[in-house]
Amino acid sequence: MQEMLTQEKSIYLQIAEMIENDILREVLLEEEQAPSTNELARLYAINPATAAKGVNLLVDEGILYKKRGIGMFVTTGAKDKIRTKRRQSFYADYIERLLGEARSLGITKAELIRMIEEEGQEG
Repeated sequence: MQEMLTQEKSIYLQIAEMIENDILREVLLEEEQAPSTNELARLYAINPATAAKGVNLLVDEGILYKKRGIGMFVTTGAKDKIRTKRRQSFYADYIERLLGEARSLGITKAELIRMIEEEGQEG
């Protein structure tokens, strides 16, 4: 299922995130060829330079690597790198804000844990 681009963040960041999602879901496997910038540009109706910026971001992060004359490939260990990066940002983006809001509302750690456990049982 093709993901849709949104206005929430830069298109090149969304392209990089979509490739990461495909790696996490094992749509793209390690050492497998990634879509070319031209394929991404056609698929999402964007400028190839924008697609290249997203791909190059992943190259800089060690998620993809270039085989000269062939294209971009998923690095061995890419899935673990993505998980590590996203876990770190998950903590900063969600947990720290959650804890700050809980403190301001006077919610104790025990209450917060209970809320999470109860939600987990319902889902």
